[in-house]
Amino acid sequence: MFRIEAEKIDMNKTADSGQIFRFNRIGEDKFELIASDKLLYIKEIENDAGSLSHYEISCTEYEYKNYWENYFDLKTDYSAFIKDIPKDDIFLNKSVSYSNGIHILNQDKWEMLISFIISQRKSISAIKTSIEKLCCMFGKQIADGRYAFPTPEALACANLHELNACSLGYRSEYIYEAASLIASGKIVLDKLDKLNDKELIESLMRFKGVGIKVANCVVLFAYHRIGAFPVDVWIDRVIKTYYNGSFPINRYKGYAGVIQQYIFFYARNKDRNI
Repeated sequence: MFRIEAEKIDMNKTADSGQIFRFNRIGEDKFELIASDKLLYIKEIENDAGSLSHYEISCTEYEYKNYWENYFDLKTDYSAFIKDIPKDDIFLNKSVSYSNGIHILNQDKWEMLISFIISQRKSISAIKTSIEKLCCMFGKQIADGRYAFPTPEALACANLHELNACSLGYRSEYIYEAASLIASGKIVLDKLDKLNDKELIESLMRFKGVGIKVANCVVLFAYHRIGAFPVDVWIDRVIKTYYNGSFPINRYKGYAGVIQQYIFFYARNKDRNI
């Protein structure tokens, strides 16, 4: 186990923030995370009201420095993102206070593309169930009962009947086509990094089954373009209820995705008016 001390990050809130589907609490102060083909256990220790978080994680210092530190976005000062929130925006201030500690993770592009294709018209629990079925059927075993996220090649070799067995419904066809395009090399997700946000969204929407919401989720959670602002049913309700149908997104230009996560987490878990 390697002990970390980092700027305030709340693993529980981050795990339940809707941006990741294989990050779960497994005890009072313990978490299990599977990212691509990596398995990590996390134990919370000595956290208080201060500005630092303390955790023990099941990796070496080398693995932490070369992968997990960036994955959890631990070098970013999240306090800088809330300085421009007006005091009279009561809803947003409540959202920030409740959701403080959520970080935007640096996740695998392929995993996020497929995960958010699956997410369409599904609850978070249903998304998790489908993803775990997919991993168990097509992913490499990395520990007892734990499976890596399947590769594009593995899903490109699947048939629709096998994919349908993962409770994917109409999404099976979308997943198969995306896997085939990537496995064949016709689309290389890493090469899309060079595009600006608008071009990146347009490129992702060329995948069958990827609309504007899914594209924005992939842009935010896989490409770490934190200016992206995905609008799902929860965000839409908030905008209609508290902002007369128009959220002042330009006020938070360049980091609106962080604000989106605070709003989403608060609205889904706490606000009774939504």
